[in-house]
Amino acid sequence: MCHVVIGTSGHIDHGKSALVRALTSHDPDRLKEEKERGITIDLGFSWLELPDGTKSGIVDVPGHERFISNMLAGAGSVDLALLAVAADEGVMPQTIEHIGILHLLGIRHGVIALTRCDLADDELKILAEEDVRAHTRGTFLEDAPIVQTSSVTGEGIEALRETLFEVIRRVRASYISRVHLPFRLPVDRVFTMEGFGTVVTGTVTEGTLHTGDKIALYPGEKPLRVRTIEVHDQQVEKAEAGQRAALNLPGIQKNKLSRGTILAESGSIFASDKLDVTLHAMRGAHFLIKNNLRVHVFLHTESALGRIVLLNRDRLEAGEQAPAQIRLETPLHARYGDHFIVRFYSPVETIGGG
Repeated sequence: MCHVVIGTSGHIDHGKSALVRALTSHDPDRLKEEKERGITIDLGFSWLELPDGTKSGIVDVPGHERFISNMLAGAGSVDLALLAVAADEGVMPQTIEHIGILHLLGIRHGVIALTRCDLADDELKILAEEDVRAHTRGTFLEDAPIVQTSSVTGEGIEALRETLFEVIRRVRASYISRVHLPFRLPVDRVFTMEGFGTVVTGTVTEGTLHTGDKIALYPGEKPLRVRTIEVHDQQVEKAEAGQRAALNLPGIQKNKLSRGTILAESGSIFASDKLDVTLHAMRGAHFLIKNNLRVHVFLHTESALGRIVLLNRDRLEAGEQAPAQIRLETPLHARYGDHFIVRFYSPVETIGGG
C-alpha cells in the first residue's frame, strides 16, 4: 500500500487551516494561542478520507515568516503540496518562499486552491490565477490544477476534494516504495498522556514499524520499545512509510525527546558534521551564496548551524547549482538522498537547498 502525505503551504491568513477544516471536518489548530489569534503557529495534523477507504495524512503548516522553521519541520515529509492563495490578495511573500522551499525539497505533485473566493469578483479571481501561474512557472506547480474555493460558502470544496483524490492516484502510480528500507521517524511532537506516558508523533519516512518492535532514539542510539501505535486516531499493529503515526514509548521521560530527535532502526543512521550535497540556490533569493557562508541547515525535523564550502567556485547565483560540502557546527543524521534547506544566518531567509 502506498501512503501519501499532503502538506499545506501559503502565506499567512490565506486560509490553509480553514481549507483543512472544510475538507476533513477536523480542526488542525491545536494550541490555545492559535485559536485565540486565528493563525497557525505550529504544525497541525489531520487526515483526508479517500474513496478506497484509506486515509492520507495532512500536515498543516504556519504561513507567517516568523514560523518558517516550524513549516520546514513539517514540509520535509510531504508527498503532495496543497498551496493556498487568497483570491482577494494573490501571491504574497510567504507564498513565494513556500513554493521555493517545496521545489527545493523535491516535491513533484501539487494542487493549488484559490481561497477566499467569496471576497473576490470574477476579474480579481482571473488576476489571482494569472499571478499564481507567473510565480509557479518552472516549478513542480507549473501545471498544477487550480480550484476556486471558499471555506465560508463551501464553494469548490467538493471539487478540491475530487482533485486531490485524482492527484493522489497519480502520486501512487509513480510512487517508489520506501517500505523495504530501515525504519525512520523524525519526531515533530512530544507529549504525555495520563495512563500511557510518553507519546511522540511524526511521519514514517521509510520502513515499517510493528507494535513491540525495538528501535533506537537518536542522537545517542538509546534503545526503546514501542508499546502501541496509532495512525489517524486508531490503534494499529503497524505503521508504514508515508503514514503519520503516534508512538507510545515506555521507559523514557518526555524531556529526553524533542522535535529534531529521530526514532530509527538501531544502527541504521549515523551522525555527521559534514554533508556532501548538490546545492541549489533558490530563485529570487535576496542573498548570494558565497564560499564559507554561515547558514542555518534544516533536515527533516533537525536543524543546525553550518558553513557552506563551494567545491568548484567562489559564489553561487540565484537559480544556479553546484557541488558543495556543508560543515556543521552540530552533527545531523542524514541518509543518502535526503533533501535539505539552507537559510541565511541573519536576517533568516531561505536561500537554497537540495
